[in-house]
Amino acid sequence: MLVGMGDRGLDSAGLAVYRDPAPPGSIKMTLHRSRPNDGWGNLKNALEMGLSATVSCDEYDDHLLLRATTSADELRNWLKKNRPDIRVVGAGERIELFKKAGRPEEIVAAYRLNTLDGTHAVGHTRMATESAVTTQHSHPFSTGLDLCLVHNGSLSNHNRLRLWLMRRDIEFETDNDTEVAAGYLTYCMREGATLKEALEAALIELDGFFTFAVGTKDGFAVLRDPVACKPAVMAETDDWVAMASEFRSIAHLPGANDAHIWEPIPATVYSWGHA
Repeated sequence: MLVGMGDRGLDSAGLAVYRDPAPPGSIKMTLHRSRPNDGWGNLKNALEMGLSATVSCDEYDDHLLLRATTSADELRNWLKKNRPDIRVVGAGERIELFKKAGRPEEIVAAYRLNTLDGTHAVGHTRMATESAVTTQHSHPFSTGLDLCLVHNGSLSNHNRLRLWLMRRDIEFETDNDTEVAAGYLTYCMREGATLKEALEAALIELDGFFTFAVGTKDGFAVLRDPVACKPAVMAETDDWVAMASEFRSIAHLPGANDAHIWEPIPATVYSWGHA
């Protein structure tokens, strides 16, 4: 599906896969080296000593998938203090998030994503129009545990909203407007909102045009703004549900000819979960 969207713009791509939950008391975290030619060194041993934790690592090109018997906050704080050259791409119980500047097929090969299984995934490829072409500016963006968001569109009030969220302890890695949307959902859910309630609030607070696909550990959701000028198509069978900006990314899926296919209604939250 990701490769099928390549003609829309392919300077960068990313994929968040939800699979293999971390053991109780542990956290999964995907890391990225800001200096690609540097190795990971003795990061595993340093983390085990510094946090008194058990750590395991899987290396994927310039990303590292890490599992540790500690909390996300403790791990983030240790990295900020001891390894500021490393960026946190995503963290949670189930999420594994890989992204990079480059073509979708190159990224799938680099991170061996064709070998991954899981319950669901959220992916994105694009031509950058609102930010630099770098790995950190690529979608998906993750600002909370097991939460990620991809966005087709543009927000006009993201700078003001970013400052408002920062005063409420939401942290950002980039100046990308999509990361602000993800941060807003994280804030709402931290305050007790469900994902559906957070997305409904976004219809009021986010100014601009957008189609969102949002992943959580329990499932995923889709939302278009009230004007819905950005394309979106959905398909569902008894075996799977899929969403893309163009049908050609869905057409090759098994059973697509018999799927229920529709265009999401504007300002309406669609969501699917394990239950």
